[in-house]
Amino acid sequence: MKYNFEVYHKNTMVFHSDSHWLHPIFEFESFIETNSIDPETLKVHDKIIGRAAALLLVRLGIRQIHAGLLSELGKEVLLHSQVNFSFNKLVNQIGCQTETLLKDEYDPQEAYRLIKEHIAKAKSE
Repeated sequence: MKYNFEVYHKNTMVFHSDSHWLHPIFEFESFIETNSIDPETLKVHDKIIGRAAALLLVRLGIRQIHAGLLSELGKEVLLHSQVNFSFNKLVNQIGCQTETLLKDEYDPQEAYRLIKEHIAKAKSE
């Protein structure tokens, strides 16, 4: 991968980001909203996918994902949501607060709300 986060339609890269944490997914959400692209036709390549990233990608309607590094908690979400996925390396957990915050969450909408709440709280501190 050239970028931290890449999105392909067939074999053509249509979006990429080198931002960190969950920011590429929020940037991608804006991209989807401004471009008439069906998320189900896209394949996401992300360097690191934990539970939060998995839930956000499911919320956006992504059905194909490749992770460089995938956490067990992220894998649970992808299996539960019947997303086609692959990975290079599977780890028990990634060192991310949102992984812990969402460890029992399966609802992508609720996860989105909790993440946005977490971001707002962090900005006010």
